[in-house]
Amino acid sequence: MEIREIFAANLRRLRLARELSQEELAHQAHIDRTYVSALERGVYSASLDTIANLAKALGVEPYELLLVDTIVASK
Repeated sequence: MEIREIFAANLRRLRLARELSQEELAHQAHIDRTYVSALERGVYSASLDTIANLAKALGVEPYELLLVDTIVASK
């Protein structure tokens, strides 16, 4: 699994676990909703600043968005 796919899966899983819409997450992370959608689909790679903003909005550490073990454990 590529890092972009890992990030996308973790982002979506964490967003849904917190019952946030893409729009709500985008607002809290100060990014566009369509960008959240593209990140969750693996269309774009996020910058470090974007990863940090998303992690803060989700209440996790940035590295948690990149953990492979998190995906395996949630399946």
